[in-house]
Order: sequence, then C-alpha cells, then structure tokens
Amino acid sequence: MANETEAKKIIIDTDPGIDDAMAIFLALRSPEVEVIGLTTIYGNVYTTLATRNALHLLEVAGRTDIPVAEGSHVTLTKGTKLRIADFVHGADGLGNQNFPPPNGKPLEESAAAFLVNQAKANPGKITVVALGPLTNIALAIQMDPEFAKNIGQIVLLGGAFAVNGNVNPAAEANIFGDPDAADVVFTSGADVLAVGINVTHQVVLTGSDREKLASSKGKFAQYLTGILEVYFAYHCEAYNTKGVYLHDPTALLAAIDPSLVTCTEGAVRVQTSGITRGLTILYNKQKRFGEITEWSNIPTVKVAVTVDAPRAVKLVMDRLMA
Repeated sequence: MANETEAKKIIIDTDPGIDDAMAIFLALRSPEVEVIGLTTIYGNVYTTLATRNALHLLEVAGRTDIPVAEGSHVTLTKGTKLRIADFVHGADGLGNQNFPPPNGKPLEESAAAFLVNQAKANPGKITVVALGPLTNIALAIQMDPEFAKNIGQIVLLGGAFAVNGNVNPAAEANIFGDPDAADVVFTSGADVLAVGINVTHQVVLTGSDREKLASSKGKFAQYLTGILEVYFAYHCEAYNTKGVYLHDPTALLAAIDPSLVTCTEGAVRVQTSGITRGLTILYNKQKRFGEITEWSNIPTVKVAVTVDAPRAVKLVMDRLMA
C-alpha cells in the first residue's frame, strides 16, 4: 500500500446501493485515505434517496462529521426518465431493511459546487471516486474550466471495455445512466482511471465470504450481512452465480492502491444515441488516422484491464471484518 504519511483526500460520488455501502465502509476503514465528503447521484436509487442513504451510512459508521452534498436529479441533457436498479438493491437501495431516517442533512451547496470548491482549495490533492452516473463530475467540469486541472484524479466505476454491458449488451449501468456526462468526463483532460465491468466481474464475494462476514464481530460486517441478502438473490437469478460482483469496492481499492490493477491508455468516447447508447470505445492510438475527426486530439485516459482479484477480495474482507 501507499506509504505516504499524508492520507489521500477522497470524495466519493455515490448512489447507495449495496456495493456502494461496502465501498464507503471500506474507505472509512482504510488509513491510506481520508474521506472529505460524499456527493450523491441517481443510479441504484433516485438522488433524494441516495442522499438519505449516504447520511444513514455515515451515521451507522459514526462519521457524521463527513459532509454530504446532494447531486443532480436529472442527466446533463435534463433527461428524467431514469432507470433505477431497485430490483438489484431493493426498493430502499439497501436491501429492504427499513432503516429509520437519518438525522443529518445535506449541505446547502450542490454536489458540483462542492467538487469545484474542494478541488480549488486543494489543487492536485483530491481524488474523486465516482461510483454512479457521471453527471455531477460533468457539471463540475462545465462549472469551472479549471476543475479538470485542479482535481488530482477521477477514478470511476464505468464502462464495459471489450465485454458486454450489464444494462444491455452495449452499455454498463453508470455510463448508460448519463452517456453525455461520461463523454464530457472522458474528454476533459482530467487524470481519469476507468474501472469497468470487464475488471470488476473478476472480483467476487462468495457465499463462504459472506458467512465469514456474518460470523465476524465487526460492526460493518454485521451491517452488510443484513443488506447482502437481496444482492445475492439478484446475482443468482441474473448471472446464475452464487457470489456477488464487488464493483464499487474494486473501484475504490484502485483509487487507494493503483497497483491492484494494470491499465492501458488511450482516448475514450461514449456513444450517446441509438441502440448502442452508453457504449464506451477505447482508441489505443496505435494507428494514426489521416483525417480530422471526433477522435482527433482527444486527451488520453487510463482504463483498467487486469485486477489482482484475490488480493482485492482479501482487502475487502480484512477491512470490513475489523
């Protein structure tokens, strides 16, 4: 792990979600990072509920000192017909456990303004870990021309590079949630690392891992054992598998310890219309094309291509059982 004395400042942009809950708890259990805020977005649930769940998770963790900024309720192009994944995460996003409403309130500041102001105050020092559709990040980029330079890194869970998507064969859920925003982020010139489902589908929490969590005394492990039921049931039905994919925790771990993944670099564009809406295409820049097109002079980003899955799962287990 990183051996700097100073913890890396991170903001988690999130749509909690069961694996978001795991990622947030994992971040709070990781001494290498300091969570300086959560920003919320629609995805697994609508934005209002994402904010409620973020506040609730911080209360469970005893970390109400961490601010929550509410994000956009609509896509970058003002679209509102949003598909949410209640069939994956439960109607409340957290496994239908009927938790009491949180006492906390979000900041007055919007998620995009919070991102812009934090990046401005700590230039080059903040990593955004984006676990949902990329609307808030794109709004920050549009709000402040300097944001892409000020932000240290954007590690995003998104895309299905050279594999089928999980919303349909073309698209992964977070990119599909706001393809226009994703294209803005990928072409912004910021330091971007995309962790797609081509990688996260290799990182699986098994039934026996879940039993270990259940028998552990850790507060977070106990909480997660309760909410994982719905998530396991969905994976069993949709993928015919007895485990669950650790999408969000994998992206978070890549932000903490980049050595967990290997990457390729290139330009990424997102298809914003038609039956392949949400498709992410990586141009490896090996061929120089003669004509000037929408692919010319696009900044490069990093895309994860392999992951040390056993080490990732072990880190998740060790930290959540602590």
